[in-house]
Amino acid sequence: MTMFDVAVSRLPHGADLALPAYATPGSAGLDLLAAISDDISLVPGSRVLMPTGLAIALPEGYEAQVRPRSGLALKNGVTVLNSPGTIDADYRGEIGVILINHGDAPFVVTRGMRIAQLIVAPVTQLSWVETAELPTTTRGTGGYGSTGMKGA
Repeated sequence: MTMFDVAVSRLPHGADLALPAYATPGSAGLDLLAAISDDISLVPGSRVLMPTGLAIALPEGYEAQVRPRSGLALKNGVTVLNSPGTIDADYRGEIGVILINHGDAPFVVTRGMRIAQLIVAPVTQLSWVETAELPTTTRGTGGYGSTGMKGA
C-alpha cells in the first residue's frame, strides 16, 4: 500500500465537516460528504451537482476518481452519474459529485451525508504510434458479444 500526503483546502461552506476518511483499514475509497446548507430532495430521475466543500492538489502522475457508494445505489437507486468522475492532478477547484436518483422514491440528501467515494490512482499516459495495420490476435475484430456467454 502506498501512502502519501495530499494538500486539501476546506472551503467556507464545508469548513465544519470532517475531512474524507477511510471507513475501515482495508478501504480503498475515502468517503465524500455533502457540503450543503439545506436538505436537497432528489426526485426519481433528477440529478444534482453536490458540493463537497473541498479542493485538493494531487501530485503529478495521479488522478482521483469519484465513485458511487454501493449502499446508496442498492438501497435507494442513488448513484454518481458520470462514474467514475475524474479529478485531474492540475485541477484546483471544488470537488463536486453529480448524483442521480434512479430509484422509485424521492431521496433526501442532508448536510454531512456520505454521498460518494474518492479513490486516488496512478495515471499512465501514452503516445500514439500510427500504423496502417495492427498486430493480429485470435479475437481479431470480433466485438460486442463475440466471445459468447459462459453457461448460457
